[in-house]
Amino acid sequence: MSLNRILLTGKNGQVGFELQRALAPLGEVVAVGTADCDLADADAVRALVQRVRPQLIVNPAAYTAVDKAESDIDLAHAVNAIAPGVLGEEAAKLGAAVIHFSTDYVYEGNKDGRYVETDATEPCSVYGRTKLEGERALQAATPDHVVFRTSWVVGAHGNNFAKTMLRLAADREELSVVADQFGAPTSAALIADVTTHVARQLLREGKNGFPFGTYHLAADGETSWHAYAQFVIGEAIRMGQPLQASPQSVLPIPASAYPTPAVRPQNSRLDTTRLRQAFGLHLPHWQDGVRHILQQIL
Repeated sequence: MSLNRILLTGKNGQVGFELQRALAPLGEVVAVGTADCDLADADAVRALVQRVRPQLIVNPAAYTAVDKAESDIDLAHAVNAIAPGVLGEEAAKLGAAVIHFSTDYVYEGNKDGRYVETDATEPCSVYGRTKLEGERALQAATPDHVVFRTSWVVGAHGNNFAKTMLRLAADREELSVVADQFGAPTSAALIADVTTHVARQLLREGKNGFPFGTYHLAADGETSWHAYAQFVIGEAIRMGQPLQASPQSVLPIPASAYPTPAVRPQNSRLDTTRLRQAFGLHLPHWQDGVRHILQQIL
């Protein structure tokens, strides 16, 4: 059997960085970043796929500056909405499959319980709208796709909420953090490992009978940004990190007290039953993933 070739975008992002490690045993991974291919340039994306000729395209690359997207609409649309469709079209020509990553921001965020994949999508930001358009463009281009909707991604590599809290807690005795938005911090390593599990099944067993479609991929459990910040600071102190702030000095505030250009979903909780049943997976608690990241960066 010939060696599998996997095209991986966004190699320098939180998830892309971890995917380089996780996918490596499955075949030749051709990993590209913005410097190698501008995903806002549809012709460049087509040329890349035609040159690499992969069996599988894994696309974590995205325009993720949520607030900036409100004014940078054209670029967000090119990367998040158009590029996934182009990748799908080129994959279909090669008989390749696509694994693509989306977000909890495709939902309005007002549901009481956890969102399931069949719930109505109603994004309330440019970022959310362009990510939803990207899902639909990929779905229209090829049936051979998996879309993973993730939430609150955190990794040892790159910038994220946990690192921001540690930086602020080193300088300030008191922090104010939003307490009325809920979700599950999901480690980039977990996302990469689950993706690799799914990719291995696809490459081994082929496309016939494979459960393509849209899945929620998030860690188990749930928390608020406020309680998440308390956990990160408490764990860092326990690991011997000298911080000015303590978990008790993290003050809860409503989202309305911290206005941002883009509206965030109040409820980002994702039901992962479909993913776990389809691929026989156990998803660990969010605290396990965050603890592991803190061990790496502290």
